[in-house]
Amino acid sequence: MSRATLPPNRRRFPATSHRHATSDFSALMLPESTHLLRRRIVAALLFIFFSFSCLLLFRTDNSRFPSSNSLAGQSTVFLSKDSDVISNEYSLENVLNKAAMEDKTVILTTLNEAWAAPNSIIDLFLESFRIGDRTRWLLNHLIIVALDQKAFIRCQARHTYCYLLATDAIDFHEEAYFMTPHYLKMMWKRIDFLRSVLELGYNFVFTDADIMWFRDPFPRFHKDADFQIACDHFTGSFDDVQNRPNGGFNFVKSNNRSIEFYKFWYSSQETYPGYHDQDVLNFIKVDPFISDLGLKIKFLDTANFGGLCEPSKDLNKVCTMHANCCYGMNTKLNDIRIMLQDWKYYLTLAPSLKRMSIISWRVPQKCSLDSLKHPGSPEKSVQEN
Repeated sequence: MSRATLPPNRRRFPATSHRHATSDFSALMLPESTHLLRRRIVAALLFIFFSFSCLLLFRTDNSRFPSSNSLAGQSTVFLSKDSDVISNEYSLENVLNKAAMEDKTVILTTLNEAWAAPNSIIDLFLESFRIGDRTRWLLNHLIIVALDQKAFIRCQARHTYCYLLATDAIDFHEEAYFMTPHYLKMMWKRIDFLRSVLELGYNFVFTDADIMWFRDPFPRFHKDADFQIACDHFTGSFDDVQNRPNGGFNFVKSNNRSIEFYKFWYSSQETYPGYHDQDVLNFIKVDPFISDLGLKIKFLDTANFGGLCEPSKDLNKVCTMHANCCYGMNTKLNDIRIMLQDWKYYLTLAPSLKRMSIISWRVPQKCSLDSLKHPGSPEKSVQEN
């Protein structure tokens, strides 16, 4: 802070001893000039106090919000319709850094308001990690990517690592129905976001929130693959391009091949307009560009990474179970809860009974592949493919 200067009309006196200066000063001052001096001193003190208070307030406000430079290249502050401000505590880079494993691997899922309600999909998803076999520690590396403000607030109440993804003018808070323009925008937004994570140098396991995690999947992943993905139908061969991949679960390593692949995948929506990301993947998986790129693709066995389309038959082998081939929130919630009950019952069995595989899943019940084919079936909800 700059030092306050004396008023320009203040008289200066020769330097003397303190005693003589005081007596001389008092003798020279008339009553009017004394009163005027006091007023000027009070005014100067008030100015200094006011300036100091403003400086403190400015510093406090700057400590709450990042500087304009720190926000460069980030979309971390958002205005809601009622002008409330929600800001991420950290940039994407910082969230990734804090959640990452030693090899820079993170687990990612997306969430919107429709799936974030209490006792809904996200609560069941998190519960599966807590009751799974050696899966609780994986929560330390899970980042929930919120697609709207209410989902972000709900995430902050339930989990450590949350990131609010900027959605420009697109509102993703409501349930999006399969193959509608809203649904397609959401799916392609996801692909583009995952590409950005790879470009930041992070490997990721992407998982839909309607996938229950019952075992640590990492021992079951292929060591030599750049991109490996779960299937709606598995032919029996990890390399067979005739496998039917499901975009709801994949493990991707960050390298030049995977980054270029995600760019190609995202740009292919223009080649195949009106298709969602999973259908486009089925088209491009045999494209010569993939082989020229040298991308190593592996398809995951449904025995370990099952779903309601093709359930895992042996609970001794299952790592994840996807509530796919299902429509309607209540229908999906019903079968996921049964799935969790089956797993909890399996955990109570003696090791000898577990090895005998005497129990199997009781699902699908309300969810079924046949019901999806029925002409009277309602449209399938987002993340239910």
